[in-house]
Amino acid sequence: MSLSRREFLHVMAVAAAAGMLPAGARAMGGKPSGADLSMYDMPMKGNVRLLHTTDTHAQLKPIFFREPNVNLGVGPAHGQRPHIVGKKLLESLAESGVKIEEGSAEAYAFTYLDFDEAAKKYGRLGGYAHLKTLMDMLRKQAGGRENTILMDGGDTWHGSATALWTRGMDMVEATNILGVDVMTGHWEFTYAQEEVLRNLQAFKGEYISQNTRLREDALFGDEYYALAEKYGHGLYNEDELRPFKPYTVKTINGNRIAVIGQTFPRMSNANPIANFPDWSFGLREEELQETVDHIKANENVAAIVVISHNGMDVDIKMAGRVSGIDAFFGGHTHDGMPAPTKVQRPDGGTCYVTNAGSNGKFVGVMDLDIKDGKLQDVHYRLLPVFANILPADPEMQKFIDDLYARKYDENVIEARNPKYRVNPDRLGKTYGEILSEELAIAGETLYRRGNFMGTWDQIIVNALREEHDAQIAMSAGVRWGTSVMAGEMITMERLMDETSLTYGETYRTELTGAQLKDIFEGIAENLFVIDPYLQSGGDMVRLGGMDYTIDPNEALGNRISNMVLDDGTPIEMDKSYSVTGWAQVDTVGDGRLVWDIVADYLRREAKKNNGVVKLDKVNHPTLIGVKNDPGLADYAGKLI
Repeated sequence: MSLSRREFLHVMAVAAAAGMLPAGARAMGGKPSGADLSMYDMPMKGNVRLLHTTDTHAQLKPIFFREPNVNLGVGPAHGQRPHIVGKKLLESLAESGVKIEEGSAEAYAFTYLDFDEAAKKYGRLGGYAHLKTLMDMLRKQAGGRENTILMDGGDTWHGSATALWTRGMDMVEATNILGVDVMTGHWEFTYAQEEVLRNLQAFKGEYISQNTRLREDALFGDEYYALAEKYGHGLYNEDELRPFKPYTVKTINGNRIAVIGQTFPRMSNANPIANFPDWSFGLREEELQETVDHIKANENVAAIVVISHNGMDVDIKMAGRVSGIDAFFGGHTHDGMPAPTKVQRPDGGTCYVTNAGSNGKFVGVMDLDIKDGKLQDVHYRLLPVFANILPADPEMQKFIDDLYARKYDENVIEARNPKYRVNPDRLGKTYGEILSEELAIAGETLYRRGNFMGTWDQIIVNALREEHDAQIAMSAGVRWGTSVMAGEMITMERLMDETSLTYGETYRTELTGAQLKDIFEGIAENLFVIDPYLQSGGDMVRLGGMDYTIDPNEALGNRISNMVLDDGTPIEMDKSYSVTGWAQVDTVGDGRLVWDIVADYLRREAKKNNGVVKLDKVNHPTLIGVKNDPGLADYAGKLI
């Protein structure tokens, strides 16, 4: 489906008059949904249009997602985007020429400000059917799809129940309908190696990664060769030990554009290495420079861009160390930044570093003005995808409806532990029936994103402590997971958004106070080490049953202090404590899957509290030295 602006406005007028739009979309007065439709009116400024999505985390339907009110930066990143939140972010953007009014639809999309009220007013964002409509509009405004390249930054095949149950294949099908031309990855590798290759065989675009290598012992026998031959992927260049193509070149309006893939470099930190025994990953900055130099010498290109899953701070550093790259289209850290960060390259040129947020909320649009084979100018916008004002594309919507009508069967793989591989209670039910189950009403808005703690995480750790009768619970500080508004029903689908890992088994163990401190110090180092190349992204581990104090600006070993249990009892370094958690990368837990545990917890809480789940306490840590940090606002914990 392709709509001109005139056709689009006509559709909107008819829909509103017929009462077909959601109430929130009709209640805004003159402008549909309170958003300015001109944000989608984007005639091409130049002759090449690059489109970018990233970190959609398999959210096929429109969602709520609260942006962070805590996103601290350290060292050179302190006070720089993306480490600015709320009103200060709007002020920073205005200084860069991007004016977003507080209370506007765009402020709702890009910040946490007045989230509860703004969500009621402007509604959900994203959804692949709405994303498809917008993509078609942007392509048509560029003169046709042939004048565009649609890039997907990865974290696409993971993050929902349907993605888990289909092992990412649902998202391969969705991206094929969307028309993704090229992608790289991260959570795509949460599935087994053969599943990844199977999905790539079905993907109609190109998968590229300059920083993935084959392990040398992968080629000692015939097994890997047979796997690569079976799926037609995974052995791009045997001599260079490259499983995947490092870059691709597309010709747009007579201009050759090179796109290099940069996969998440620390894959084994976030996913079981047993899933990809024959592949290794790394930053590989020198190899990136070699790739750029090779392209410049051999490909006669007008521009070179990188589709990256490094994270924004890493992209900014890399842009300042590698010559010849015109733009980074970034992901991983979920930083929806409306304005690019301009970085001076070693060769004196400018590299534009962008990041397109998460959960399908945004589409990055960069128009390149090229004359005589040389890049003259760049025009960039990050567009929020308002589901209330973008009609659903019929083809994509049918695909989604058909997917939810599929039945859960014995071929589903929910876990590594054979005991939990298939949930017998779900057999024979449709995906839609399973996911629409109502568990409890949210007593307050449930969100995850933020450096230290989220209300959704508190639900999870409370459930874990109760299940395993533990003093302390830990939950990974991942940045994916949608939000549930206060008073809204928590369905099984929303719970699965928070938990649908391929390694959702839980555990109970004993750890000393010293071991706990070492764990927390290590995670804090990952988040707050000054050198971005040593960061892995993500946020601080979420804790239940204990509080602590953290000074992000201290050195490793000195950040964590004042560790106490919920009742105020100090944690002693040589004493053991019962600890529960989930999502172990290197070992397989024996406890029930986390989503089954949390679902039962929500059902029990609903029975006790007239259908509502309430939080008596959220374990926000005490923060030292960040009172005036522009990366923090409206913090619910204590500041020193």
